Amino acid sequence: MYEEPYRWIEAVGNRRHYLDEQFAMGAPVVALAYADGIVMLTVSRGTPKLYEIYDRIALGGMGHPADLEKLRFSLLEMAHVEGFNRSPSDVTGARLMKYGLAPTIKQAFEEIYKAPFIAKILLAELGLKPERDLFLTINYDGNFEERRGWAALGATPAVQREMGRSIEGRPEFARASLAEAVEIGLCAWGAGSLAQASAEEAEGEPSPAARDGEQAKAEALPDKAALLAHVRKTVAEKSLECIVLERNGPGSSKYRALRPEELGRLLPPAVRASGSD
Repeated sequence: MYEEPYRWIEAVGNRRHYLDEQFAMGAPVVALAYADGIVMLTVSRGTPKLYEIYDRIALGGMGHPADLEKLRFSLLEMAHVEGFNRSPSDVTGARLMKYGLAPTIKQAFEEIYKAPFIAKILLAELGLKPERDLFLTINYDGNFEERRGWAALGATPAVQREMGRSIEGRPEFARASLAEAVEIGLCAWGAGSLAQASAEEAEGEPSPAARDGEQAKAEALPDKAALLAHVRKTVAEKSLECIVLERNGPGSSKYRALRPEELGRLLPPAVRASGSD
């Protein structure tokens, strides 16, 4: 009887290890505010990873497609029921996260005799004013975080920090044009993707000298040319997805997926040849 709590803790630890391995090869997702709204982008291999949830709320995810779809439909249902029974203004990202996603994901993770959700999710909510824009991320264990300005999904917290460093290295991003925001987002995506690849290569236990070298490398991000070159190489084999929430867009729905031809015009020259194919 006394062993049961310890078995549960061990089982949860095993689940964390298993889930971390599942995300190791996943493509990051990045979202950031810009002058006219919010832009979100990622790279996929055919299966979409960016969706509209409600008029001003968009979803980006990484993980197993079936789990992402199940959680997405759950959010869609909750959002539309809330909007019908109450009002559209009552449908907020924070409410969807706290009363919809977080309890569901946490329960699935802690019930060790059931399969957990292999999913990480980012919700971006467009505010009526730029300072009200909100970004929420949730991990596979139900822990969630609210941010202003930007948010990212990556295989590990360290990867997400690298993406954040890339964005915050461009402090003008909140006043950027859409084309500039796409470039900043692509650089952040590239920083995350390269960080994940480096972590995979260094999976063995490094020596103290190697760890010091890795730490020194982590202090300096790759330059913009290197990041965009990595993005160009990646999108030559995969699809680049990009959506916007436009504050001044027509109608109540502010969500718009960028078509390939429009996205091709917005891409930096260093990426355009591949991204616009």
